[in-house]
Amino acid sequence: MRRSVLKAWGIFAGVAVSLTALTLDRTLAAAEGFPFDQEMLLDARPMPGSKRVPSLDIRADGAVLIDLWCNSVQGQLVVAADTITVMTGPATERSCPPERLRGDEAVLSALQQVTNWRREGDALLLIGPQSLRFYRATN
Repeated sequence: MRRSVLKAWGIFAGVAVSLTALTLDRTLAAAEGFPFDQEMLLDARPMPGSKRVPSLDIRADGAVLIDLWCNSVQGQLVVAADTITVMTGPATERSCPPERLRGDEAVLSALQQVTNWRREGDALLLIGPQSLRFYRATN
């Protein structure tokens, strides 16, 4: 009896893994043109006294490291066709001037509210109440 239960769980796990892989393949295919495995820089000038500009380091699986004006946040991008959802974790807690912290909050809030994306040449446009334009990092 125990072997049959273990065998059933093994079959279930195999089917679940196969379905997950199939779903991931379809999601990635539907998101054709999305810049997975790239670092993207926000189309903005550095704040006074800094060289830093917010960036997205996007992994193939949608995991993303979001470097803001001051802090960083790890997150996950869920991309299907032209739709995108940005989920974020807690931010680091670096000591920064108030204007950079306010900038962090503004960029993070805008990212969490995006609903769609599109490519415009080399740029990635994240569309929401406040759209954000990112360019591929060239370093």
